[in-house]
Amino acid sequence: MAIILVVEDNPANLKLARFLLESAGHEVIEAADAAEGLAHAESEHVDLVLMDIQLPGMDGLEATRVLKNKETTRAVPVIALTALAMKGDRERILAAGCDGYIAKPFNHDDFIALVNYWVHGSFPPPDTRPANRPMNP
Repeated sequence: MAIILVVEDNPANLKLARFLLESAGHEVIEAADAAEGLAHAESEHVDLVLMDIQLPGMDGLEATRVLKNKETTRAVPVIALTALAMKGDRERILAAGCDGYIAKPFNHDDFIALVNYWVHGSFPPPDTRPANRPMNP
């Protein structure tokens, strides 16, 4: 079991992520915006952050930069969970500090495989493997 912080402003997406993650045996902490997500990341011991990019106020890319620049949260993997799927979006998201990327809508099995890769080191299918991670965890 891992503790996963989901930063997502869409209630339906948050509910789906919670359901899938809890069904896979993980504990979920929810945040509806970047400020709340940053506070949880600082105060809770989280194993993974799933970060929506298009958030109200501070966007997910800026929130990721903040997490990656703090000693206490730098090592926590941040996976972008976003509808941004145009050419160049993945590269821009990874360049901002996200450790991985999955586009919405996503395949539920691929979503859980990617989460398990980051929290347990289990290998995901090739179509969900982040570009900046080695073939073998």
